[in-house]
Amino acid sequence: MSDAPSQPAGDGPLNTATAPSAAQAEAASPLLRNRSFLLFWVTRVSSALAFQVIAVSVGWQVYALTGSTFALGMVGLAQFVPQMILTLPAGHIADQYDRRHIMRACQLAEALAGLTLAATALAGHTPTWLVFVVVAAVGAARAFESPATTSLLPGLVPSSQLQQAISLTSSAMQTAMILGPALGGLLYALGAGLAYSIVTALFLTAALATTLIRLDHTPPRREPLTLANAFAGIGFIRTRPILLGVITLDLFAVLLGGAVALLPVYAKEILHTGPWGLGLLRSSPAIGALAMSLLLARFPMRHHAGLKMFGAVGVFGLATVVFGLSTWLPLSVAALVVLGAADVVSVVIRSALVQFATPDHMRGRVNAMNMLFIGASNQLGEFESGVTAALLGTVPAVVLGGIGSIVIVLLWMRVFPALRRVDNLEALSR
Repeated sequence: MSDAPSQPAGDGPLNTATAPSAAQAEAASPLLRNRSFLLFWVTRVSSALAFQVIAVSVGWQVYALTGSTFALGMVGLAQFVPQMILTLPAGHIADQYDRRHIMRACQLAEALAGLTLAATALAGHTPTWLVFVVVAAVGAARAFESPATTSLLPGLVPSSQLQQAISLTSSAMQTAMILGPALGGLLYALGAGLAYSIVTALFLTAALATTLIRLDHTPPRREPLTLANAFAGIGFIRTRPILLGVITLDLFAVLLGGAVALLPVYAKEILHTGPWGLGLLRSSPAIGALAMSLLLARFPMRHHAGLKMFGAVGVFGLATVVFGLSTWLPLSVAALVVLGAADVVSVVIRSALVQFATPDHMRGRVNAMNMLFIGASNQLGEFESGVTAALLGTVPAVVLGGIGSIVIVLLWMRVFPALRRVDNLEALSR
């Protein structure tokens, strides 16, 4: 349960997680005075923390219950299938109704899912089938929440501040994602019931923050849910080769190179560590992503963005190979840090393209397709990793996946030359 991406006043870990650096604060003071943007920041980070905690907890719990790498892969599939089925209607609904209401309803549903797992864990018996049902329910909620959330941001800030808002939100979320897996591992070590109770509280925090967001809302045009309207996002993406190329590059590279589903196996059987070590491994990509997000916020890519993206995805594949071969925890952590740093370059470019190149009345549908591709590269990638590991072994599955990502880079550079020639990201908005 990973896409791609807040903190109220008061004490606690959320404050530490999301406090902006001095450089960020100096550059982003107008945004930090924007109440609606700050509330949006809160809801994004709270949700990110919750998803990371529940991902660690569910992964460890399913592997403890079954001892099966195939079952770990099924966790990703159980979340992805409802997202895939519901993506098109979810995008259409995000363009027809108040996106804040959609977000809040989904966050309350996710809180109920966390409460269900907490109750069964505290009762001392959690059936494996119930875990998969809850994971599928969370996947369904995210199918509606993701396009609404991503499409809401351009309405909260001036267009001149949008790229900066994306960077600040991404860096804050990555910080939360660093703490989330480590927190999840520690909480699960103390008890599954406690871990899932914290998940419930975080989703409720996100719902409250969403409720408090205010904006000058223009009622969207109500269009019927027809096949033509639902598929409009696909048509929009297909007519823009740069957009199609950047989204599908991320899809196939991460689909092949995703090793997250196998982290419980690496933690237990290869690196010989426990829940805390698993949390550290899951946090490591976010550490690299945070560092790169801050670097890009401070020194945005002015030239050769397309070539830099292809290079970054190639580094992503290489880091995956190194991680797959490593039997030493520090090297494994370092490889995952590099992997996360390379991946966030793709996130920044993709986010800028989607937000700037899409009119508001189409953002829900286009972002829904973008979320589907992200879900495919994460959740379906977990399924692919689990199945491949069951057939070939854990290490060969990860190494071959990393090599596959590098091959995809070379192929996409030829298939999408316009993406390779992208120079200045800011020019894409004009």
